[in-house]
Amino acid sequence: MTRRGFVGALAVLLAVGLLVVLPGGGVAQMKTLKIGMSLPVTGADADSSDAMVKGAQMAIEEVNQKAGAAGPKFELWVLDSATPAAGQYDPAQAATNYRKYIADGDIVAAIGTMMSGEGKAISPIISEGDMATVSQSATNPEITDPKFKAQYRPKGKPVFFRNVTTDRYQGPNMANYAAKVLAVKTVYVLDDSGAFGVGIANTFSERAQKAGIKILGRDRLDPKEADYKTILTKIKGVNPDAIYYGGVQQAVVKLARQLHEIMPKVHKLGSDGIYDLSFPEQAGKDAAEGWYATNASPEMLTDPKAQEWVNKFKSKFKREPTNYSITAYNGVLVIADAVGRVTEAGKPVNKSNVREAIEKTKLNTLQGTIEYDENGDIKNRVISVYQVKDGKFKYIGVAPQS
Repeated sequence: MTRRGFVGALAVLLAVGLLVVLPGGGVAQMKTLKIGMSLPVTGADADSSDAMVKGAQMAIEEVNQKAGAAGPKFELWVLDSATPAAGQYDPAQAATNYRKYIADGDIVAAIGTMMSGEGKAISPIISEGDMATVSQSATNPEITDPKFKAQYRPKGKPVFFRNVTTDRYQGPNMANYAAKVLAVKTVYVLDDSGAFGVGIANTFSERAQKAGIKILGRDRLDPKEADYKTILTKIKGVNPDAIYYGGVQQAVVKLARQLHEIMPKVHKLGSDGIYDLSFPEQAGKDAAEGWYATNASPEMLTDPKAQEWVNKFKSKFKREPTNYSITAYNGVLVIADAVGRVTEAGKPVNKSNVREAIEKTKLNTLQGTIEYDENGDIKNRVISVYQVKDGKFKYIGVAPQS
């Protein structure tokens, strides 16, 4: 770089607040920018959370290394959204965490939420604070649906961006798979009473009926209860071809064990709420065997283009990644890319300008091109199907879109 170019770059960095001027006119070290990440790192979904945090951490390290001495440095601020009382994620705790992010001037954006119930709780908060969050896994469509704009983004601008598609596709596409591939004619639907579980069970049910599948009944499980055998015995009496469960880990681990005792031969269907590498171990290998789950993103872990990334993740963290490890990793890349474009434009690097830049994202990643629509939803709408075989989730293929 020429002296004139260096001075120009220095001027831009000073103008946007990434370099700090010391008393006497000297320049201090590059300012560190923070990215928030709130998710249930304790409780029923701790393993999935761990895989996502590690994906984001890997991206932070890589972005900082590529930036070198001249570029801004990023730091991840992880807060737990689970509480002992809930035993899993707690939307009220997620809201508290995001208020902390809004109040911190060094936070430019966040990764999350993990769960849709959290997403509903935090969206009005970040709308008021004009701060973006990039979710690696929350799929309830209402959060970004313009019909619910007054409720979830009262200031109007998109603030909740997703690197996964919504349950407007995940639930229906699993219903298509059940009808077309598994030849299911009757199904009994369960949910865990959470915003995600209820929403995806609704969208599954609507499409299932249109696909010719008869819904024999619907029940709600209390995640804190230990015994679902009364409900399952009732379901056995109507003899469905399949059971569809909308919800997350806390309830399904118990459901799987008891279902294996009472109805071992029925098709067992779920969503990304159960696509957790710890599910077969927690439920027990025999009880978990045969369960189907969807994932609201393309399958990346077996893609040859991602093998270097997967191997690096395994070597670094001594554990298996999930597809949502990659969507979390990509969330950091989206934020870093937005910060870079804000800097190049000579604007202050703050929550509002980064949020605006994220709206215009068009970034090539391991999951393909990340580009958002006017509501913050990713334009790629592939739903992947998995089944537990020999104690592990195996990729089956793409769920039919119609």
